[in-house]
Amino acid sequence: MNLNQTTTIPSGKDIKRKWFVIDAAGQTLGRLSSHAASILAGKTNPLYTPYIDMGDHVVVINAEKIHLTGMKGSQKLYRRYTGFPGGLREESYVKLLARRPEAILEQSIKGMLPKSKLGRQMATKLKVYKGAEHPHHAQQPIALDMHRTGKPMELHNKKKQEHSKQSA
Repeated sequence: MNLNQTTTIPSGKDIKRKWFVIDAAGQTLGRLSSHAASILAGKTNPLYTPYIDMGDHVVVINAEKIHLTGMKGSQKLYRRYTGFPGGLREESYVKLLARRPEAILEQSIKGMLPKSKLGRQMATKLKVYKGAEHPHHAQQPIALDMHRTGKPMELHNKKKQEHSKQSA
């Protein structure tokens, strides 16, 4: 038994970043965004440290196939300011989805990251693409399968196995 337990503090130089691909087809916007934000922030890493960017790279494909629940699709508005007096522009979710679907996911995921230099650094590791193709095959990204509840399939299958063990 080791009585001298120590906590390892990771250095920013020692981080091995992985690449993940998330398919947004048929996924709910908020559930997918929160999972992607936790990967970007590094919260899935066992050495997670709040003041160091420990996150991995996330590539989201099929951004045009994302959906919202309830009536949000027809009611949601995206606002931006041009910088000129009276320059507030509003655009509905439906119009923005048709014009630039990547912006919907980018805004949603970036809104779940810290509002600081560190959060902006984390957001640089996010890549969102409209279609199923992406140019990051050389990084050999790992595909993350998501259940319809928004949980990764590994966690969903693990809960299923535990439930079947308890009932047996």
